[in-house]
Amino acid sequence: MAKRSWQVKLACVWGGELISVLTSSILQMGFIWHITLSTNSASILSLASLAGFLPLAAFGTFAGVIVDRMPIKRVLIGADLFIAAVSALVAAVSATGALPVWVVIVALFFRAIGSAFHAPAFQTLTPLVAPPEHLTRLAGVSQAVQSGGYILGTAVAAVIYPLWGLTAMIALDVLGALLATVAVMVARLDVGGAQAAGEAEAAGPVGISSRVRALLQEAAAGYRVLRAYRSLFALLWCGFVFTLVFSPISALFPLMTIDHFGGTTTDAATAEIVFSVGMIAGSALLASTGGFKNRALTVVAATALYGAATLVAGLLGPNGYVTFLAMSFLMGVSSPFYSGPQIALMQEKVPPEYLGRVFGLYGAIMSWALPIGLAVSSLFADGVGATLWFAGAGAAMLLLALATWAIPSIRTIETDS
Repeated sequence: MAKRSWQVKLACVWGGELISVLTSSILQMGFIWHITLSTNSASILSLASLAGFLPLAAFGTFAGVIVDRMPIKRVLIGADLFIAAVSALVAAVSATGALPVWVVIVALFFRAIGSAFHAPAFQTLTPLVAPPEHLTRLAGVSQAVQSGGYILGTAVAAVIYPLWGLTAMIALDVLGALLATVAVMVARLDVGGAQAAGEAEAAGPVGISSRVRALLQEAAAGYRVLRAYRSLFALLWCGFVFTLVFSPISALFPLMTIDHFGGTTTDAATAEIVFSVGMIAGSALLASTGGFKNRALTVVAATALYGAATLVAGLLGPNGYVTFLAMSFLMGVSSPFYSGPQIALMQEKVPPEYLGRVFGLYGAIMSWALPIGLAVSSLFADGVGATLWFAGAGAAMLLLALATWAIPSIRTIETDS
């Protein structure tokens, strides 16, 4: 049988990913609603959020080592089946009667462990099968798949939860993970893990302490490889600052809509949907154009657009809800142009045998930025108000765009080797 083209392989995997993201989003919303209705506690919701991000932050770098050691197919299938098993256990508990909130929080934690392995493997796959000249556009397609699945999943969850409840959502998630596994098998991936496997064979059997030491050394090697690319390393930490500033904005969207503009919960949901539609539009535009030839300029322009839209949103009066929706759309459009080129640059420049570790490290650093930003906003946002916070965050992003472009290695990132 003829060898499958890279387009067919990616289409199979991304088709399964779309289904998996869709069903995971449905269940994620179900978990949130279950916790909200069961406890009506903001602190419990915060604890659930912590359970969902902590494994990504704590295990991301080490998960990247495993991704580099093993064939991509095994990691993707293993992560999907692990997440499905966690969901199946929750379904079994739910079938016995009331579902305790602590079970949901534990499930969120273990599902996030599966995601810590799946995310770097999924990002590592594309450069291993696709030509380098297509990576930026493919990053846009990948983001459109994930954004579309998330938006559709959130909408479907609103229908399923009141009709069939959480158990039906769990069953759908298990089915989605199984279908994603089948999609990976159909793609017949044969990339990843070859060099690491050869090294492990040459080393022979080793003890547990030696394996742990080797794991730490390999994780450190991934950091050194990324550090050697001065432009990528600088862009990574600019991204950390961006995430610090950005993360409170998403949490303050409902406050802007309801408190400042005097809207309803429907108006707040509309703003979130408009932002998400903007993300899909931006992903499609990135996939069709690839952005500027200098991808660092694309990242800087996206930062500036996000900052300008956020600043304008913060300066609006109480009657500015319609303009706020327009700014929300522009924020969404800018997001893929910010993250897509960065992913493509790492996929293109980092040697394939280190991609898992680099993406694991990238995910871990960004995961730590989110709670730090949210913690800062929780301390000061109530005092200064959502509008002033939006305006200040927008101004900070504009300054960050200027600072990012002022770094010489970032300006010359296309020629950095």
